[in-house]
Amino acid sequence: MKRTRAQESRGAIERLYITMRHLFTRGSYKPLGVSGETLVNSLMVLSPEIYGSVTDPEKLELEGLLYVMERLPRGIEECRYVRLISREGYETSHLTPIVPARRKRNCYRLDPQIMYVEMTRGRSDIYDILTHLTFLYVESRKILRNASDPKGKISLNWNMLEEFVKKEAAGEEFDKEAASAYLSHLMGRTFEETVDAVEKFEKSPNSNSLFSIIYHMGRLAFDESTKGLDREISFSATLRERIGHHVYGELWAQKIKETLDQHGLLKRPIHIISANLHSVLNTIYGPQALGLKTYEEIEKVAMDISVRSKTHQGKTILDYATKHGFIDIPDTSGTNIGAQIIDTALFEKNEIIPGVKLGEKGEESPVIVVMDYAFGEQAYECFDELLKAYHKDGKDIPLDVISTSIMGKAGILYGGKGDLMIPTAHVFEGTADNYPFKNELKKSDFEGYGLGVYQGSMITVLGTSLQNKDILTYFMKSSWNAVGLEMEGAHYQKAIQSASKIRRSIRSNVKVLYAYYASDNPLESGSTLASGALGMEGVRPTYLITYKILEKLFGKK
Repeated sequence: MKRTRAQESRGAIERLYITMRHLFTRGSYKPLGVSGETLVNSLMVLSPEIYGSVTDPEKLELEGLLYVMERLPRGIEECRYVRLISREGYETSHLTPIVPARRKRNCYRLDPQIMYVEMTRGRSDIYDILTHLTFLYVESRKILRNASDPKGKISLNWNMLEEFVKKEAAGEEFDKEAASAYLSHLMGRTFEETVDAVEKFEKSPNSNSLFSIIYHMGRLAFDESTKGLDREISFSATLRERIGHHVYGELWAQKIKETLDQHGLLKRPIHIISANLHSVLNTIYGPQALGLKTYEEIEKVAMDISVRSKTHQGKTILDYATKHGFIDIPDTSGTNIGAQIIDTALFEKNEIIPGVKLGEKGEESPVIVVMDYAFGEQAYECFDELLKAYHKDGKDIPLDVISTSIMGKAGILYGGKGDLMIPTAHVFEGTADNYPFKNELKKSDFEGYGLGVYQGSMITVLGTSLQNKDILTYFMKSSWNAVGLEMEGAHYQKAIQSASKIRRSIRSNVKVLYAYYASDNPLESGSTLASGALGMEGVRPTYLITYKILEKLFGKK
């Protein structure tokens, strides 16, 4: 029987992950060697939406390239060798860390040839970066083909680009329109598309210019093709040893519990919320500090703070919060997940949000632990450690966790950016792991606010950069009734269920609240993650979900 396109795509994803795990265990590989070709071939079969025209033999994928470069360290396109490392002490060296704009991690340029990239978020992060690098190597071969004729003769376009890049590096003026004309031929794109892309890369806070990126990608491909100077990706022994052992998650959770202990909060009722840190802070303390009376007023202030991050309102809220139970816990563990503690016993007003009162202050006053977004499997590592009992003086002190609330960004299969998804179950793609659960949040909680709201199962995917229309359409139109895809839901739920049902480290009837807002629609052209960030469109869904979580937890029963 002939396989469907969705089945072929699922097979390609499986081959990608099996190959990546094998290469990780082996310790190193050459991206355009035999092992690397397996990754390339699988990626081409899969043809992920985020990488657009990656399968086109001539056209470079420009939106996908910008998306990748904003998540990789600046200058990585110049490096022949990329080494993925654990946190191994380089933060104490004289090397200046390079931190990508869209994926916070420390990276170190040892010399012109070598880039070290610190990986502390688990396997999902490693798979993600290997996929991005594979994409870059595919595109570099297109540049090589477009820069030479069938006999291998270098074109004028390449020679002229090289001259412009040398001028740019020396700080000299050059004609950008002329440079864009030559560049357009090397990228297989129109002049108009090239000029537009050049401007987008110039606005990026993380990336070198498009001229420099294309030149250096092509240069490494030329050196590999004509001089035998192979590119190589390797993994440090320490990274291979630590992966999967919750090294960073344990440090992160321990710091939170120690802080709770230091402030005498360990035995108080605890509500854990994974969300944007600013949305919980502003939603709770905005009304108390500024006298806001309604959700609409909270949203208006949030919009103002988002437009002008240094507005006096944001500072007023933070200053007030710090004096009334707010404790910030910056991350030092390497997880890149910030955390906060909110002690409601220190509130000036006995309200959590306008009109929703708390009980009498005292030993039963709830404590809210807020954590920033996790990444893929990291969600299990951190949540699993956080839900364990606190070990002190030879004794285990369990946390009285009343609820666990997860707000996340996700790709939506119906509707568009900014719309909402309320999950009824998490289906872990490529495995037999399915997690149905009782969600305290309902579709009806969010109706009437001008946003699309969809309820159904959510697909927890192995990586957002690997999804294509065929697989997603199957999940949407089959009996799975999927409304969206994300990377953390099943991992969170695995930790919650094991802690509450198996380990009994938290109460078995812990409340679970999940809601997602759409960062993209991978089924619509021009609406994938590569099309850009949500920006102001993300303020309303973020704050609405935060408000409804607090309303559901503390409102009238």
